[in-house]
Amino acid sequence: MPKKLEAHFFSAHPWHGVSPGDNAPEQLTCYVEMVPTDAVKYELDKASGLLKVDRPQKYSNVPPSLYGFVPRSLCAERVAKRCVERTGHKGVQGDMDPIDVCILTEKTFTHGNILVEAIPVGGFRMLDGNDVDDKIICVLKGDAVFGGVGDVSQVTTAMIDRLRHYFLTYKQSPHTLKQGCQIVETYGRDEALEVLKRSFADYVAHYAQAPVKVSKP
Repeated sequence: MPKKLEAHFFSAHPWHGVSPGDNAPEQLTCYVEMVPTDAVKYELDKASGLLKVDRPQKYSNVPPSLYGFVPRSLCAERVAKRCVERTGHKGVQGDMDPIDVCILTEKTFTHGNILVEAIPVGGFRMLDGNDVDDKIICVLKGDAVFGGVGDVSQVTTAMIDRLRHYFLTYKQSPHTLKQGCQIVETYGRDEALEVLKRSFADYVAHYAQAPVKVSKP
């Protein structure tokens, strides 16, 4: 079998084998792991590239938007340094995962394990213990309701509160009184683009791949 044809029999690894897009970071190709109807927490198995069950959702937390990550991004030293610069928190480090994304849309998606085109409009700077774990807020490209949003300041307070509540409570149980996660900053589009650029640089530094092409400011 010709090698060129043989390559088509294997799926690309969603983190390492998919480009974030020629117009990144202004427009992103994102991998969706979970949708709002999921009662099970799915996440990427980093070794195989397959979507796996992390755990059943035992309590009432469900993601209020599409949830996934940006391919060929990494929350490491440069992203952590930005957190220190902006918030003054010391002793933090990147969580060494790809940058997470929440994608707002009016449409109902029945499953994850898909790629979507999204526009970043802001984000949460979140700390999970001492780990920096930014969440980039995006809108689905061309969405009839959210597609015209250019910055997180244009998203309703109710939607932002739902997102915040999810991330502040999704690791808690009724027996856990201590809050493990905290959101130390909510930022707009320009800062989201800066975080994404740093995450691409972190990815290149750790995985020694060709630099991610990003569009000019």
